Amino acid sequence: MPRSFFFIAALTCAFLFSARSHAQLSGYAANSANPILPGYYADPSILSYQGKHYIYATLDPWGDETLGCWESTDFKNWTFCALNWPTKKLCKSPTSGSAAVWAPSVVQARDGKFYMYVSVGNEVWVGAAESPLGPWKNLLGDKPLINRNFRPGYHMIDAEAFIDDDGSAYLYWGSGLNWKNGKCWVVKLNPDMMSFAGEVHDVTPANYFEGPVMIKQGGRYYLTYSQGITTQESYRVHYAIGDTPFGPFTEASNSPMLVTDKALNVVAPGHHALFRNNGKAYILYHRHSIPFDRKFIGRQTCVDELTFTPDGLIAKIVPTHEGPSLVQGRLSAQAPLAAIATASSQRNEFSGADLVSDNNYATRWAAANDAAGAWLQLDLGSKKTIARQELRLEYAWKKYRFKVEASDDGARWYPVADYTRDPVIGSPIIIEKKVSARHLRLVFPEDVKGSAIALFEWNAFAR
Repeated sequence: MPRSFFFIAALTCAFLFSARSHAQLSGYAANSANPILPGYYADPSILSYQGKHYIYATLDPWGDETLGCWESTDFKNWTFCALNWPTKKLCKSPTSGSAAVWAPSVVQARDGKFYMYVSVGNEVWVGAAESPLGPWKNLLGDKPLINRNFRPGYHMIDAEAFIDDDGSAYLYWGSGLNWKNGKCWVVKLNPDMMSFAGEVHDVTPANYFEGPVMIKQGGRYYLTYSQGITTQESYRVHYAIGDTPFGPFTEASNSPMLVTDKALNVVAPGHHALFRNNGKAYILYHRHSIPFDRKFIGRQTCVDELTFTPDGLIAKIVPTHEGPSLVQGRLSAQAPLAAIATASSQRNEFSGADLVSDNNYATRWAAANDAAGAWLQLDLGSKKTIARQELRLEYAWKKYRFKVEASDDGARWYPVADYTRDPVIGSPIIIEKKVSARHLRLVFPEDVKGSAIALFEWNAFAR
């Protein structure tokens, strides 16, 4: 039987997979700006400096050996950046627990330097750098700023720094054990940003569990925080108001301010950051990937607008998939070439090949778990000149082996890029090689398991 028969049969099978309509879930619309990052990132912190913006976040599931860090100039297109610190290896003490690297908070202090407070091994560590991307230095050597036994019976995690209008710095932190009994502490920091200026205060407001974040508005202090269990629909954001950084804090009458909306497929929004840009306030938070799966901890980072009412409350936040105008228009500067995508297989009804060109990071193509030699193909409709390709694979910090091929007729292929021997890492993976072809194909080696193959977006550009 001729080889062309097998090719046509495989291609027919691929079109059947692609043609299978994935469930019409809320959040699957093309060109949705939320999530703003392609992948699974939780507990985000955000910093803006010299026209660039940086997001630091926990790598899901449940953290990893280091953090995720992303850089952007426009809040729309983000590039993954590797940091030298913190790491699990470099943040160990005699009191450290087994937990991975979690929940960063990064601020610029009045001395102009950048300081990071991060949970590693159930302890809070502090580092400093001259620029947002480092190199970062562990300020206290082999000692955490807050060790695991600082307040027995509670988790010493989720530290969040707050810089007041006068340049004074405060640190909030604390969580509970076994998803209950949360406590929140605050202390003023010395100008060195790594020692305490006075005593630690217990400022736990009603319905507090973890993730404290402070914002100041109209001379008052708004302590926002998460309650519930992050793997369940109960996770949400509350807030309380005080007249000083130490409170006392009284929960607002309309708290919580951000909750699960199952009809919208927004599940367990929380552990957030708050920031301002061009006179508007925003909340940066994580929510679960779509469709919600209790067995898969893949939280994703989203942005929505935060509004204060005339009577000094925070208006209820309606979570969106489209996102505010700040993050919309990812591909407005240069539109990718139109293409029809097909694949050798797909994992389920939610992971069809067509999802790699919908400009939505909530959706992705994923190969069948048992796939060997999986491939994904783009048909541009006619022969086109391709100057640049951008691939956003499922995990920006993991190594991938694959090759990219091109073809005029879909039968004879020639190489464009080959990463089968030297794995590639990052996001986006950019291939700047001029190619004239109708078809592009992404091929994974036979020994790469299908369960490890997924792609959020694959775009080809004419320039």
